[in-house]
Amino acid sequence: MSGKFEGLVRALRSVPRGGGGHRRGPSDAGKVGRRTLLIGGAAALLGGGVYGAEELARLWWKTPGIDKPRVEGEVDGARAEWIAASPGNFRRADRPADYRIDMVVIHVVQGSYPVALKVFKDPSHRAATHYVIRKDGHVAQMIRELDVAFHTGNRAYNERSVGIEHEGWVDQPKSFTDAMYRSSARLTAGICARYGIPVDREHIIGHVEVPGTDHTDPGPFWDWDRYLPLVREAAAAHTEGVA
Repeated sequence: MSGKFEGLVRALRSVPRGGGGHRRGPSDAGKVGRRTLLIGGAAALLGGGVYGAEELARLWWKTPGIDKPRVEGEVDGARAEWIAASPGNFRRADRPADYRIDMVVIHVVQGSYPVALKVFKDPSHRAATHYVIRKDGHVAQMIRELDVAFHTGNRAYNERSVGIEHEGWVDQPKSFTDAMYRSSARLTAGICARYGIPVDREHIIGHVEVPGTDHTDPGPFWDWDRYLPLVREAAAAHTEGVA
């Protein structure tokens, strides 16, 4: 039995009979917390043999108040530098256990690398990507891939994607250097390898392609015909263990 599953079973056993997952105050009268509803519902389904261990583990991590242990400064991108975004700009999660990751979204800052880091550290900004790439190819990771970054303006797309921001401006072709393209391609290839994401334009998209967005990045000068072959090249090297 997995640790997650054991944790859920312990939680289910701890739910008082008749409901009531927390002590109620005057303002709570007649209310039932979401956590109680989730655990109570899981208890009923567990009793009926509906859920297996994998489904229960997923439900456990989706339950409010459950927090997965993290290693301070740990990165997912092998060559990335950890620079933390404000917690106000993302939501803690346990992807891909609770939300499947099947997409990479390409962004352009409309500004410099230092500006991107500054605003993503600002809790009032309410947005950030997982990664920021500088013109020289240096990569900063600001949010763990486990977590849901607020980067597309579309909740469903946030939950299923990893966002990569690039220093520069959409109307300035010189923003996109060879070092940036190659570094970004290696990063995207690694993400695709980790989650089994196909290297194609259906799964690697620009911010402009997200439903409901008012953004235009990465813009007309982002060279997809150059970028996708670089991602495939990096993916092949990753598979061969030389990336």
